[in-house]
Amino acid sequence: MPVTDEAIEKIKAMIVSGELGPGARLPREADLAVRLGLSRSSLREAVKALSLIRVLDVRQGDGTYVTSLQPGLLLDALSFVVDFHQDASVPHFLQVRRILEPEATAMAATAMTDAEIAELRAVLDGLPADADVAELVANDLEFHRKIAAGAGNPVLCSLLEGLSGPTARARVWRGLAQEGAVERTREQHAAILEAIETRSPDLARSWAMVHVAGVEAWLRTTLGSAHSR
Repeated sequence: MPVTDEAIEKIKAMIVSGELGPGARLPREADLAVRLGLSRSSLREAVKALSLIRVLDVRQGDGTYVTSLQPGLLLDALSFVVDFHQDASVPHFLQVRRILEPEATAMAATAMTDAEIAELRAVLDGLPADADVAELVANDLEFHRKIAAGAGNPVLCSLLEGLSGPTARARVWRGLAQEGAVERTREQHAAILEAIETRSPDLARSWAMVHVAGVEAWLRTTLGSAHSR
């Protein structure tokens, strides 16, 4: 095992065991290196790597701390990784979203408060009939973000947030390439909202599946046509 990976594993073990909890300050670099049997350079590289994925927080002049380790914070790295994937791999992310989002929508149909549903209605009503592609995508992202948050599972919400990068680009392409995208999006969002308002999880799940699968099917066809040229 490369020495940096070994250092990462040893710090991880300290956190998993509870020796270093959320918010805890790591021992001085020199002391920790001796204790773990590592060189200071490999320890430094490990700390740098763990800070990039939000496990550690390096504070200049103060020390290095374990972060809160909250799911939303740790899963921020997912969107960073996702953004590096090429457009040809976007359908794979949409496929994962098609698996997760219908269930999140079904959960939201039973978990969202009346006030949260009213906010969701306001998002839908806030989309103008003459919306351009940028407005459509922003409104779509906010609509789905509120549903994911309303499902009541922060891990699921963070996963869906992380997947929004490539799927947002897919929605842009769809809006540019297809006429009536605004009206179709509004109709499908209205159906999802009605299912949530009537506390109908099975119906909410079905409409969310139709909505995401439509984007996925269109994108696969578009990419297939591009590759056949």
